[in-house]
Amino acid sequence: MTVPQEYIQASRDFEAVLVDVRDRAVVSTTHRAFTTLEAVLRVFRRRLTADQSLAFAGLLEVGVRALFVADWTMDEPVVAFATRPKMQEEVMSLRRDHNLSPDTAIQDVTGALRLHMDEEKLKSFLKSVSPDALSFWGFSTEIE
Repeated sequence: MTVPQEYIQASRDFEAVLVDVRDRAVVSTTHRAFTTLEAVLRVFRRRLTADQSLAFAGLLEVGVRALFVADWTMDEPVVAFATRPKMQEEVMSLRRDHNLSPDTAIQDVTGALRLHMDEEKLKSFLKSVSPDALSFWGFSTEIE
């Protein structure tokens, strides 16, 4: 069997995600975008069970998937979704002295990632988690 394209193109695809995060978050480099992306992914991951985290990881491109599971303590307690400002504080706590994420980091990252994901699969997954998960990703929480 040949190597799947998602693995062959992983670096290019990951760079495209970083560029989209950089542009949406209006940070000056993809290095800063990387920290913003990593922080938002960690904040979201803390609100998922291990099974939910693995299911979510399967929706991500290879590079983002690797970042999502990096340094993960699977037995860490699940925390409830909080207010946007509280979760933004969590974003800023990653590498506090070097984190230049904007106040809109969650919105910026989720908006950028949605460009690189199957939106219907994402929405279906988020519905299975909670209305708060839908809201985190910028979807309406109204029942359709």
